[in-house]
Amino acid sequence: MRKALGWVLSLVVLIGTLSTAGTAHAAGSDAGDIKDRLLAIPGVSLIEEKPYPGYRFFVLNFTQPVDHRNPKKGTFQQRITMLHKDTARPTVFYTGGYNVSTNPGRREPTQIVDGNQVSMEYRFFNPSRPDPADWSKLDIWQAASDQHRIFKALKKIYGKKWISTGGSKGGMTATYYERFYPKDMDGVVAYVAPNDVVNKEDSAYDRFFAKVGTKECRDRLNAVQREALVRREPLEKKYAEVAAAEGFTFKTVGSLDKAYEAVVLDYVWGFWQYSKLADCDSDVIPKDAKKATDDEIWTSVDTISGFSFYTDQGLEPYTPYFYQAGTQLGAPTIHFPHIEKKYIRYGYQPPRNFVPRDIKMKFQPYAMRDVDTWVRNNAKQMLFVYGQNDPWGAEPFHLGKKARDSYVFTAPGANHGANVAGLVEAQKDLATARILQWAGVAPATVQQDPSKAKPLAKFDSKLDKRDVEREPALRP
Repeated sequence: MRKALGWVLSLVVLIGTLSTAGTAHAAGSDAGDIKDRLLAIPGVSLIEEKPYPGYRFFVLNFTQPVDHRNPKKGTFQQRITMLHKDTARPTVFYTGGYNVSTNPGRREPTQIVDGNQVSMEYRFFNPSRPDPADWSKLDIWQAASDQHRIFKALKKIYGKKWISTGGSKGGMTATYYERFYPKDMDGVVAYVAPNDVVNKEDSAYDRFFAKVGTKECRDRLNAVQREALVRREPLEKKYAEVAAAEGFTFKTVGSLDKAYEAVVLDYVWGFWQYSKLADCDSDVIPKDAKKATDDEIWTSVDTISGFSFYTDQGLEPYTPYFYQAGTQLGAPTIHFPHIEKKYIRYGYQPPRNFVPRDIKMKFQPYAMRDVDTWVRNNAKQMLFVYGQNDPWGAEPFHLGKKARDSYVFTAPGANHGANVAGLVEAQKDLATARILQWAGVAPATVQQDPSKAKPLAKFDSKLDKRDVEREPALRP
């Protein structure tokens, strides 16, 4: 672990920092109306504006080329949102790696630096999808180039320092953006970002599940998962009834049987991804799986994994993710030593099984190796935050000797919602201080003593959501 660096700053830097570290200007203090300035950017159009006290919040379309290598091949409309505070404040560039929320929200770094926030919908997630969709143009470089163009356009208005951030696939996205455009951002805060360097080597996940939490909790979860496969026949009958009632179909995955097993095999993973150890004692997890009723087993699996996910209707919104997992990102394969082989027909199915067959896919093993090598040797002002009990953290990013002012921290007991606030005190102070410093708004007291670092904006229960959003288990 890196030791905190002592910071010796010149008087000029100190004065400049003090001028921006105080209370932010009111949202309307900019010269000219901010909406007019945003809409004056070529390719930007307004979808809607929503009011929020102390901010202006805009949902916008941004015209992007389908292929950044050949812009003449057409364009598409990409949704972005702008949570505007003041152009005199730093700006946080957030992406979750999926659809963008069209409601005002503030990510942790935005609260820490008390700044503006631009959020980007990832290409190919509807409605930010080219029509017709050339899926070969969905890759990490094209997506990073989307961010680069947005940054260049907005930097003319938001001229202070920029921090990129994202959680899970968004943390991966922020990392890839830094790899391809390292001169854009002044800092990167990547939360719970998986790093599947060698797609066929996934033993780290098996080691994780053998030790996570307590033996009592592991045994309890494993027993429910096994029992769901032992009772496959009656529970699949119930699944068929639910599917008929809800209009669910299984064309993409191939059959109800494949979908059922996929949901059940996500069960233990899904628990640790979204729950805390204390949740193991909840009524959702039967204490004695063998004595539990069929309905209790069904309810437990449905609550944790979600029987609707591997239907055509559940998979369709995530086609872009599974396409990327099967072409560049990689996907985990784990084993189930607590379940006899006779009960497992398919095992962890590959991403190819969750993408319609008319979409061609070919895996590129060099993509993640390239990013991993770059981060180890070139990371500068990057912070990676993981959760101790999050399966996706089993294959994290690592820093090499050439990395500078960069850190990898793990929040004890945390799941896929791990954040800076959940780190041990010394790491939380250091991480907060570095984010403030990278954003150019560290008060003099923080520059002298990182233990004094605190978020500059007060917590807002509506803007600052701290709980991890519930999503299907086997996706970051």
